[in-house]
Amino acid sequence: MSDVRDVFRVAGMLLLGVFVLLVGIPLVFKAAGITLGIIGLLIGLAIFLIKVAVVIAIGYLIIVGIRALLR
Repeated sequence: MSDVRDVFRVAGMLLLGVFVLLVGIPLVFKAAGITLGIIGLLIGLAIFLIKVAVVIAIGYLIIVGIRALLR
């Protein structure tokens, strides 16, 4: 079971690193005034994905809350 936990921890770190590279670097470029079409597209995509994640999280919290009230 410890191995599975380690695998998930490493996978989480890798996904976080990819997210930082895809979102953080374009934001730094934009702040520096370097605007490229692909960077704008990546920032727009990142913002869209964050919005989708927030909607999913709120829906999940509502479902869990209803389930807790019914128990």
